[in-house]
Amino acid sequence: MLHAVSTHFFVNHRLNTVWLDKIWKSGVPAVEIFCARQHLDYYNKEQVNELGHWFQDSPLYLHALHAPMYSDDCWGRTGPNAVITITEPVKSKRAAMVDEIKRALEVAEVIPCKYLIQHIGVGGEEYDEQKLEAAFTALDELRVFAKQRGVEILLENIPNKLSSAERLVHFLEMTHLDLHFCFDTGHANVMEGVEQAYQIMADRIRSTHVHDNDSVNDAHFFPYLKPGGTTNWRKTMRLLRSRQSNYPLLLELKEDPSMGSALDAIPEIFDRLESEPSEEQD
Repeated sequence: MLHAVSTHFFVNHRLNTVWLDKIWKSGVPAVEIFCARQHLDYYNKEQVNELGHWFQDSPLYLHALHAPMYSDDCWGRTGPNAVITITEPVKSKRAAMVDEIKRALEVAEVIPCKYLIQHIGVGGEEYDEQKLEAAFTALDELRVFAKQRGVEILLENIPNKLSSAERLVHFLEMTHLDLHFCFDTGHANVMEGVEQAYQIMADRIRSTHVHDNDSVNDAHFFPYLKPGGTTNWRKTMRLLRSRQSNYPLLLELKEDPSMGSALDAIPEIFDRLESEPSEEQD
């Protein structure tokens, strides 16, 4: 399978060409950039242009952008007004959040990419039809803006009552939005289970987020290497291989001082994932 990584594993550091060089030298041909302003400040034209020039001359390519979750540069610690969610029912507030996502999408004018990964709601959010209506309105506007820049929006399954695999499929059936999915193995592992979520989402999966956890907390463990992970990687890889031409195997890890450098671990993780036997090998 095509290998890719998200820059989420060093999201608290400023993204620069040194990091991108390291990713390429680790043997990974594609990257997803996490749009957090302490990492990639999409308002900072100097940073965006610097990265754009680097990508022009590099074989590493930008597979996707991850939509911002906060408008500040410290993971929302400046207060609740920093949270970006397309489920905001107040039109004026939601418009400001949609504009923030558009600013991130403008990165694709400088660094072309195929996808924007978008959440519906935030972690733990309850089901609410009014919030789904807000999400529909936001996505209907965003998908046009994205398409004008050659980008397709992918909806990600996340741990809340709006974005389970079943809820995402229901949302598309209800709204008739022609969107596809980013399948997150870690989020599925703490929700309905990887196999069930995959089977529900499979036809529309166009990208992945691969990571592990303890089935309770969304911890973004290194697969195999971090004690306490509960994902059955043999079964998961069999599922992912069943439609592998549709998406890359994309690691979305969390920086963990106890694990050392994620860049050093990435080749081993991919080797072990790819070494999982197929049904024919059993």
